[in-house]
Amino acid sequence: MLTAYDATTAAVVDEAGIDVVLVGDSMGNTELGYDSTLPVTVDDVSSRTAAVARATEDALVVADMPFLSFGVDEASSVENCGRMLKEADADAVKLECGPHTVGLTEKLVQLGIPVMAHVGLTPQRVKELGYSRQGTDRADAEEILDLALAHEAAGAFSVVLEHVPANLAAQVTEQTAIPTIGIGAGAECDGQVLVIDDVIGTSDRVPPFAARFGDVRSEMASAVEGFRDAVEGGEFPAEEHSRTVDELDDLY
Repeated sequence: MLTAYDATTAAVVDEAGIDVVLVGDSMGNTELGYDSTLPVTVDDVSSRTAAVARATEDALVVADMPFLSFGVDEASSVENCGRMLKEADADAVKLECGPHTVGLTEKLVQLGIPVMAHVGLTPQRVKELGYSRQGTDRADAEEILDLALAHEAAGAFSVVLEHVPANLAAQVTEQTAIPTIGIGAGAECDGQVLVIDDVIGTSDRVPPFAARFGDVRSEMASAVEGFRDAVEGGEFPAEEHSRTVDELDDLY
């Protein structure tokens, strides 16, 4: 699973054979210039999910529900999640989970809205938890396992495990029948997810649990500098980049 926030990236990800495209609220940091995911709106996610869905043929498209778009009251939660399928053509939604999302997950699934759960580090609680690793003591680890099991029982089709000890993730994977998707959770999960900007090398810095597999930032910089130099040097546009109309030679 990889994130994508636009049609061009989604097409590349899909063509590469990635199974799931997540339209993550990480767009707040990577695309929209915010310091966290908290300012991301339902409209932000809906618009970008629709763009990703239009460019995706095979991968499952999952819309990441942003902060306070769910869990406040059931009616608005259902409406916001439903929009992602009805208006943006998502295949499923992802919820950053707690005890309060178990009943909501059950309700959404009853209505035909597939739910991917997300436990461990949940960035929407950055004001409370920061970005530190979760589940590092026995009580917290048991709570994460219990949450995963509760959401599986409520009908979630998969669960993301973020920034938790690898041995905890391995136990969650063993005890749940649904696929686990790890990010900073070791190699024993059923799948892995990363933010596309980290993978292709456009982010300024990479989390310790991520890895760069390319250097697109340098390629972009080289291309932009090449354009600048060609314009300043008079090399672009060249003759082959322009067209003339003979009848317009003597307008005055």
